[in-house]
Amino acid sequence: MRKNNKARLARIAAAALAATSLTLFTGPASVAHADGKDPHEGAKGTHMGKHSGIGLLSLKFVKNHADHTDSRLYVMRDGSPVKSYRAGSGWGARATKECAVEQGWLPNGSYRIGGYERRYNGKLIKGYAISLSGTVCKDGKTPRDALFIHSEMTRDGGRGRDEHQRWDGVKDYNSNGCVKLSPDDIKAMYKWFEKNGWPRTLKVVG
Repeated sequence: MRKNNKARLARIAAAALAATSLTLFTGPASVAHADGKDPHEGAKGTHMGKHSGIGLLSLKFVKNHADHTDSRLYVMRDGSPVKSYRAGSGWGARATKECAVEQGWLPNGSYRIGGYERRYNGKLIKGYAISLSGTVCKDGKTPRDALFIHSEMTRDGGRGRDEHQRWDGVKDYNSNGCVKLSPDDIKAMYKWFEKNGWPRTLKVVG
């Protein structure tokens, strides 16, 4: 009888050990999938953003030929706008000439979003910055690169002394071809992305 009890206890202990081992093996994987996080590589570093799970998100920039500084950047969900921000692209007399390098606005077409930064530290662009893939303008040969969606701020997101780090108003919607938002709007857009998901593409039309 004692032998039977010992054998029964041994079987129970073995089963418990197996169950514990299975839990330890599968636990971390379950957590990794359940946290809803996805690494999205930025221009410098990695930003961890959530998948929305509520529709495909993208960005859409609609040009305003009457006033290039009063164009619109939309956040799109399944093809419909859910957020809208005033935005500018281009500057001067050639602002609407897409083949004017470092002056004309973005050429129409689709762009891949390379990443999202909060502390970008470029020579002129700092702080919140969304990197875009390069393209070629409508002449089929003039490259347009070093493109971003950004604002004017310090690397820490504050208001600096230098003009390119200090948002002064409507005139600052002018850009060398990038899409420009006000500091308040780009920060608000990032907060919305944190809750709803991070777009991977930009479409430019107009």
